[in-house]
Amino acid sequence: MRYSALFGKTIKDAPKDEVSKNSKLLTRSGFIRREVSGVYNFLPLGLKVLKKIADIVREEMNAIGGQELSLTALQNKESWQKTGRWKTFRALMKAKTQLETEYPLGPTHEEVIVPLVKQFVSSYKDLPLYLYQIQTKFRDEKRAKSGLLRGREFLMKDLYSFHAQEKDFNKFYEIMKKTYKKVFERLGLDALETLAGGGTFSQFSHEYQVITDAGEDEIIYCPKGDFSANAEVSPVKEGEACRLGHGPLKKSKAIEVGNIFPLGTKFSDAFGLTYKNKEGKDIPVIMGCYGIGISRVMGAIAEVHNDAKGIIWPKEVAPHDVYLIGITNNESRIKERTDEAYDSLKKAGLDVLYDDREDAAPGAKFADADLIGIPIRLVVSKRNEGKIEFKERKSAKSELLGLEEIIKKFKA
Repeated sequence: MRYSALFGKTIKDAPKDEVSKNSKLLTRSGFIRREVSGVYNFLPLGLKVLKKIADIVREEMNAIGGQELSLTALQNKESWQKTGRWKTFRALMKAKTQLETEYPLGPTHEEVIVPLVKQFVSSYKDLPLYLYQIQTKFRDEKRAKSGLLRGREFLMKDLYSFHAQEKDFNKFYEIMKKTYKKVFERLGLDALETLAGGGTFSQFSHEYQVITDAGEDEIIYCPKGDFSANAEVSPVKEGEACRLGHGPLKKSKAIEVGNIFPLGTKFSDAFGLTYKNKEGKDIPVIMGCYGIGISRVMGAIAEVHNDAKGIIWPKEVAPHDVYLIGITNNESRIKERTDEAYDSLKKAGLDVLYDDREDAAPGAKFADADLIGIPIRLVVSKRNEGKIEFKERKSAKSELLGLEEIIKKFKA
């Protein structure tokens, strides 16, 4: 992609009413633009990141036997009345048609998935079953804030598991713990598995929390990662000794980027979702739910991976592999060399954002490269004597390499 043709350019200052670090950085660097409070448009750079996050999550959900589907955002009011949540779900966004028919806009999908599964599950032979989707959700937040971290419209992955026996659910729950750890490692986030309350569903659940001052939650945790609990339910307090001798427990703000929790038979009972066991007896299906906020993860990455110059994307989710700059000074030979490098890098399978602007000063190009945060910056210029300057975004050092050497670095 040539920068001159890119839809969505960098800007010097974010709007004054964008107060969170992630929204300021993502807006200035041309990844998002706000539509209304709590609702954002994703520009081409932003959509590339969002898709990469979703693809990593999708790969790991498929690896544990998940089947992807797509459920409706416009849901059935009667289903929400059946579970009692039509009046009690405080953030439920409701739409009314010209015929005065009301529909809930999905903040979650238990009321859709359970009646759907009931049409296909009748025997113990149909279980276990793992279904997931990556879809837009809606929540009527009283005060949308923190950019992508708390919005009224957001992208989320939710997986629902269906089991015949408690022991099978418990086994899968542990599998999902390991899977979530792997997901967040791939996304470049140090997410702590954190004990949390179970609300009306169970006695417990687990959240995946990323430590940062921008977080809305507070957790009590061991510095070595052996213990973490939401401060609201933690059995121990800040300053107490870690059981494994790793020093005192700490208290910190954190961003919740995912959660897993048992549902038991709460929704199965509401909709009569049962299976026949080997004796022919109808038994309620046991359920679990496992969520990851895809757009929230994008905001969390921007919050924790940055410096004074801009974002520093982990390579797994970066919008491009390389930011290529040509310092031509109106010399056709340097421009030709940069064009040749662009073509060669693309042929080698690399995704390149080529800053081909003729009217931008070198300093402006360097500043935009840092702000956008692509992992590798390559500079072609007259002074590099036939070599290309290779610099990692996260490093202050650079080196001069030949084009073939650079390509080999990416393939290593």
